[in-house]
Amino acid sequence: MKAFVDPDTCLGCGVCETIAPNVFKLGSEPYATVLVDSVAPEDEAAVREAMESCPEGAITIEE
Repeated sequence: MKAFVDPDTCLGCGVCETIAPNVFKLGSEPYATVLVDSVAPEDEAAVREAMESCPEGAITIEE
């Protein structure tokens, strides 16, 4: 699985980082970034939850 954050949609609320800190990070950018090229199997459920919880709908995944 791959995770993506749309920088034009993300408002940097931090929900994704709270739910899946191994995958998402709020850094110096005003939006979240993806830390990994490929999501580890043990993080996939958290990434799905982060995608569903994102208030802006800025997260997408590719299986």
